[in-house]
Amino acid sequence: MRISEMTGKEVINLGDGARLGIVGECELTFDSRSGVIGGLILPKRNTLFNFLGDNQLVTIPWQAIKRIGDEVVIVDLNNAYDHMYSR
Repeated sequence: MRISEMTGKEVINLGDGARLGIVGECELTFDSRSGVIGGLILPKRNTLFNFLGDNQLVTIPWQAIKRIGDEVVIVDLNNAYDHMYSR
């Protein structure tokens, strides 16, 4: 799958059902030496505070992505962070 095919999909956390944002013009983090993708960066879901100029970003570790469907991307942030810090 190309990253451009993820555009417009809503990102939902499996653990609590939270809507984390919509993949638009997202960015990827990656290791420049190995080329391994580290994570997905996307704008945080719109709230009243975002209209006041507080642009926040959500970083989703690549290993947290569990499923990419036609309309949503399912992530498991709780287990992803546990896995990252248990090393």
